[in-house]
Amino acid sequence: MRRNEDRTQEKQHPYVPELKHLYQAGRISRREFLRNATLLGVSAAAASTFVASCAPEPTPEATEAPATSEPATPTEPEPSGPVRGGRITMASQVHKVTHPAQFSWASPANQLRQVAEYLTVTDSDNVTHPLLLENWEVSDDLETWTLNLRQGITFNNGDEFVSDDVVFTMNEWLDEEIGSSMLGLVGGYLSPENIEKVDDYTVKLHLDRPEIAVPEHLFHYPALVLNHRTFEGDFIKNPHGTGPYTLDTYSEGERVLLKRRDDYWQMGVDGEPLPYLDELEFIDMGSDMSAWIGAIRSGEVDMFELGDQGGADVYQALEGAEGIVQESITTGQTRVLRMRVDLDPWTDNDVRMALKLCQNHEKILNLAYFGEGEEGQDFHVYPGHPEYCDKPVPTYDPEKAKQLLADAGYPDGLDVEIAVGSGWPDVVSYAEILKEDAKAGGFNITINTMPNSQYWEQWTEVGLGITPWTHRPLGTMVLNLAYIGDENGDPLSWNETRWVDEEFSSLLSEANRTLDVEKRREIFCDLEQIQWERGSIGIPFWRNVWQVYRDNVKNVSAHPTLYLLINEAWKEA
Repeated sequence: MRRNEDRTQEKQHPYVPELKHLYQAGRISRREFLRNATLLGVSAAAASTFVASCAPEPTPEATEAPATSEPATPTEPEPSGPVRGGRITMASQVHKVTHPAQFSWASPANQLRQVAEYLTVTDSDNVTHPLLLENWEVSDDLETWTLNLRQGITFNNGDEFVSDDVVFTMNEWLDEEIGSSMLGLVGGYLSPENIEKVDDYTVKLHLDRPEIAVPEHLFHYPALVLNHRTFEGDFIKNPHGTGPYTLDTYSEGERVLLKRRDDYWQMGVDGEPLPYLDELEFIDMGSDMSAWIGAIRSGEVDMFELGDQGGADVYQALEGAEGIVQESITTGQTRVLRMRVDLDPWTDNDVRMALKLCQNHEKILNLAYFGEGEEGQDFHVYPGHPEYCDKPVPTYDPEKAKQLLADAGYPDGLDVEIAVGSGWPDVVSYAEILKEDAKAGGFNITINTMPNSQYWEQWTEVGLGITPWTHRPLGTMVLNLAYIGDENGDPLSWNETRWVDEEFSSLLSEANRTLDVEKRREIFCDLEQIQWERGSIGIPFWRNVWQVYRDNVKNVSAHPTLYLLINEAWKEA
């Protein structure tokens, strides 16, 4: 395995010196440097060492103490080392699952990522590292990616993890009949015939176009690596993964129980194999957050798995609660007001713009999400993305909205229905606020409230709805998933609005192959403007999220996608 590391370090990508110059000049942030350096094959250790030794000169503002988010309740000093044994029980939802590549919920991914794993991992700082990979190498043109696998890893049934598993898993993503969101994410640059098995521990990806986000894509939540020998379409029937736990029980709507593996490949700080815990348990507590809150207050559960649930309402309810920690993190999670451009009246951009102008972004954030986030600008790029181009928040303008409706042929206003999931309180509040504020703009909105599960059954089909979208570390990722078409111009499977714009797609393709962060930001200025002026969505705010746990749960941290990265978690008695 040292052979791969040495080879990577000897052949440094030619853009790395430029990255170092940009960082030393203060033109990119520490996070942007780390992300791009590791992308280009620099080890995380080497990149961190450079950052520590060559920090840019601080500005007066930078020397001020940054604002921090304190836990709701002070915690006791941690003991000298982790405790082995015990169980962490989590409030969650337990959905029906079969094929991991078909996941459209974060909860089953959070449960089963403890059993199976990913090739890479994006940490809480938005930096991506190898996981089942030892490292990766990328060609100067970003079109050839060499994936060097870790050796000596086994699945929980004893099979060795090898290149055939990677090739098999990727082919599952690219199978149109499976209908994975991975197809929309990677299918634009990768095809089955361009996945090359070099040897048992090396896979080469020959891309159809340059792509900067390959490592991040490998951590997309449906990208769990499968055992090619045993997987037959239903992971629950053959739950063979490389992760730290084995699947004991998976009962839809009830419970998931995972048990510790004795032969897991990662080691703890005590020199023994992880994990420290004996068991992880997920209890389905439905979508009523009051039940969750009561359970953690009483100690019935130790922790929340909030991948598809909760938000500021949970934070408000538990603020200051004794023995409970709430760790916050700013994210690209949002609620998207989405309009299908192939269905009337949303075929007319004047109508779409009219509805967007009926959003009072500040009011929606404050009332629907208690002000716990940042205002959005009606394009799907958030301020934490490295490519983000700063633009003003659109103004609430019902008079202009009314005029646009008249121009579109609706001088007397327009009746529309909006679909929302009842289990997302901020979504329901958003719809209710919009309903009231849109009256002045000529819209008469009927809210069709339904269970979250029912919404997800039709989320791509309704004419007007509000869809939760999770955080992704790069601005290119969600745009490639949700706002472009295939080679024939037909919307991709997760393009819920059916909006495909030729200029937008061309610029996005250019951004996908642009390494220079500043140049990519210039492209994003145009992408954001196009999505605002003629796009199919409104985004009033970006959400803060919280990791919620009792203070005897140790070594867990908040992740912007609320992914559970808890291999090293432990629990005090």
